[in-house]
Parts: sequence; C-alpha cells; structure tokens
Amino acid sequence: MDAGVPIIAPVAGISVGLMTKNNADNSIAQWTTITDILGEEDHFGDMDFKIAGTTKGITGFQLDLKIKGLPFEIATAAVHQAREARIEILKVMLGSLPAPRKELSTYAPRIQTIQIDPEKIGALIGPGGKNIRRIVETTGAQIDISDDDSGKVFVYSNNGAAMARAIQEIDAVCGGAGGGGREGGRGGNAGGPPIENGKIYTGRVTGVKDFGAFVECLPGKEGLCHISELADFRVRRTEDVVKMGDSITVKCIGIDERTGKVRLSRKAAMAELEAQSGAPAAPVADAPSA
Repeated sequence: MDAGVPIIAPVAGISVGLMTKNNADNSIAQWTTITDILGEEDHFGDMDFKIAGTTKGITGFQLDLKIKGLPFEIATAAVHQAREARIEILKVMLGSLPAPRKELSTYAPRIQTIQIDPEKIGALIGPGGKNIRRIVETTGAQIDISDDDSGKVFVYSNNGAAMARAIQEIDAVCGGAGGGGREGGRGGNAGGPPIENGKIYTGRVTGVKDFGAFVECLPGKEGLCHISELADFRVRRTEDVVKMGDSITVKCIGIDERTGKVRLSRKAAMAELEAQSGAPAAPVADAPSA
C-alpha cells in the first residue's frame, strides 16, 4: 500500500500458542492459549498456530504441534483469539494508511512488456549478448526476452527513470528498419537506426587500441576513432586522451561502402562545436599540451 500497489484489502498475521497440563493418562487437564508467542513460549509451549487474514477471513495459516492432536475446542478458541488480535493490528495499519497510495513509489519494482519485431531479437541481443548486456549495465534494468520467438521483451526495474532509459535503448535498436545482429568486425550499421555521416554523437569508449579507440555512438553501433583523429595535436598513446568507459563527443567522418565500417573523429567534433559556440572546447584532462 505504501508503494502504491493496489490491493483488495490489507492482510495481517498473528501467532497463537498453547500451554497445557496433562492428567496421568496424558489427556489434557488444563490449557490456555497465548497470543503472539515469543521464543520461550514457543520453546516450552505445545503449539505454534500462525494465522493471517483480512477483516473478513483467513488467507493463510500454519500449525506446528508438539502434542498428539489438537482438540476442536482449542482450535476454535485459537482461531477466534487470532481474529481479535488481527483486527486490532489492521485497525492500527489502516489508521496509518487507509488506502494504497495513488502514485506508484519510485522505489517500487516495475515490469513492462514490449513487443518488437521477432527478426530484430538478434540485434537487441548483439554478438555474444554484448548489446543487451550493455543496456542492462548502463540502465540497471533487467531485460528478459521471450523464448517463444514472439518478440516479447520484458523489462524489470525498481526505478522509473531506469525503466524509461531501458525502453528508450530498446526502441533505438529495434525501432529502425532492418533486423538481425551485427556480424563481422567491429563497427557497422546493421540493424536499427544507422550512424549518419557528418553527424556528431556523444558515445562511450568500448575499446582502446594502439591505433585508436572504438566508440559506441548508438546502442549496438560503434565506429573507430583513429589515434590521429583523437586531438588536434600529436597523440603518442590512445590512453593519453581516452580510457575505457569514457564518454566522448565524436563526428562521423566516413562510412566504408563495402564493409560498413564507421570512421569517427573527436578532433573534427571539437572543432565544429567550438565554431558553433565561439569558445574553445574543453580540453581532455589527461592530454599533453600541443
């Protein structure tokens, strides 16, 4: 109720214990029931009768006994005693919160089902599960794909913003024309909206090599920013400018028509942004002076 989950009625539970005194023939001579038993009563007592329910009825119960059988009158007394205690607990609960909150808590778990083109399941998963792992890691949401090839994708999250981000990422991969996962070398535009020549992107560095850095510009779409295109000065080591996981701004400066591989330039992106703003672009902290 506090999380904003609609329910028919609140439920409370209570435990009823039993203490007995036996006759010589082991029949029960005296007995008394105990509400809300604790450790000692549970240890020395003869019964642990847990009953849960609403104001109208019982929803679940569990009975543990240390004696041979439970006389009907004792069971009846325990049920009535548990009901009286349960009603009191429910009064306190409803006094604090009389109805489920109208808005779902930002911390409440969510599940949303998305229907995608079954032919684009491969694009969503990516080579070796790379693409779907990236979405899970960057958003924090859990993503499951139906096993029946129906194209149903289930997104789970306890954070509304994370849920929205995950859905946006899935739409970015599966909303465009084409389908199937990327094949071959790194980079390329197979499946989903493509990286466009001449356009500037803010992407994540997914690979650092001696010859440059691979940058993921769109979900599952990456290109190579050659070491000569990382800055407007001579870069000796790729790591002097970018590191794995860094977010950098790059411009697509070419797409190979035969292989589909994408060429990126951080240098060109910085120059264009500087020209647009009229102010020098912010330098990379690790970069040496020109």
